[in-house]
Amino acid sequence: MLRRTLVGGTGLVGLASLGRWARRALCSLASHAFEHPGDTFPEFVEEHGCLEAEGIGHPLIPEDKLVTNDVRLGRGPRLLVVSGSNMSGKSTLLRTLGISAVLAQAGAPVRARKLTLSPLAVGASIRVTDSLQTGVSRFYAEILRLRQILDLTTGPLTVLFLIDEFLHGTNSHDRRIGAEALARGLVERGAMGLITTHDLALADIAGVLGERAANVHFEDRVEDGRILFDYALRSGVVRKSNAIELMRSVGLEI
Repeated sequence: MLRRTLVGGTGLVGLASLGRWARRALCSLASHAFEHPGDTFPEFVEEHGCLEAEGIGHPLIPEDKLVTNDVRLGRGPRLLVVSGSNMSGKSTLLRTLGISAVLAQAGAPVRARKLTLSPLAVGASIRVTDSLQTGVSRFYAEILRLRQILDLTTGPLTVLFLIDEFLHGTNSHDRRIGAEALARGLVERGAMGLITTHDLALADIAGVLGERAANVHFEDRVEDGRILFDYALRSGVVRKSNAIELMRSVGLEI
């Protein structure tokens, strides 16, 4: 069973007093905890804006294939700019932190050796798509989502923002100016989080924000014509791309 249950103003709330969907949700979380005894329950702290994860991984990746990483936000930098090649692990890292924050605040265990965090509002821009029905381009859909994330910062909780391929749908000049302004705005509003990018010019954002930001990256290597990934998060900016190798690997003549 879950080590935590819903807590009301006068004590624990019994399952019988909950609605059907709430009972199903709690039973699902309890089943997840039972089936994954190695997952740990997070520790919550009262300080404003903190997330420290040791050995964190995505709960849907099979354990025999899982690679875990350490992430620190709040007590260290408030922004991590994540660079790396295609399929190296950038988007998976964002999903890992997002689902872990949601599970933790729902009272469930997380796939990590240790997770310490404050109460957070999660704002994500991942897999944003265009729409023929509403006449919205991918770029416009993304900036609408970014507006929603900025609006979250007016609430009582620190915002954990997770932005994949920041402003990918525009030219490099506008992307550089817009990304720096938005990243600075989020940090100055007290938010913290990660942005991923293929555009290495965006790595300069960390330098602009000083100690409030840091660059991290994922790498790959080519062996016998195969691209291999270790999914390990490293400090600094990635210095190579695998796009051409990937195109050649599917038979495109480059």
